[in-house]
Amino acid sequence: MTKVYLSIGLLALAASLGVYLLSFLLRGKETPKGLAFLHGPLAAAGLVALAFASYESGWRDYWGPIGVFAVVAIGGLIMISIDLSGRSIPKWLGIVHGLAAASGFVWLLTHV
Repeated sequence: MTKVYLSIGLLALAASLGVYLLSFLLRGKETPKGLAFLHGPLAAAGLVALAFASYESGWRDYWGPIGVFAVVAIGGLIMISIDLSGRSIPKWLGIVHGLAAASGFVWLLTHV
């Protein structure tokens, strides 16, 4: 159960950074790259902790949120690659990324 709480903490921290990054995107300003490079690994560490917690429970408890977060991570990789190539990230992509992550987080919280 400790790994689940670790996962929740890491994902909550990543989410707060994500909201801050989204505020830059929605205002049309350049996102701080340092925060973007902190947001992704924090979320990935939360996903890994969640996968370990799920493994310990026999893969029966957290498969849904893991799937959502895996898809969200792919979206995050797409966004950072767009940003690093010098193009602007579509606002809808940032919004969908955040909403999907929030839904995965709520789903996770309902299983704890």
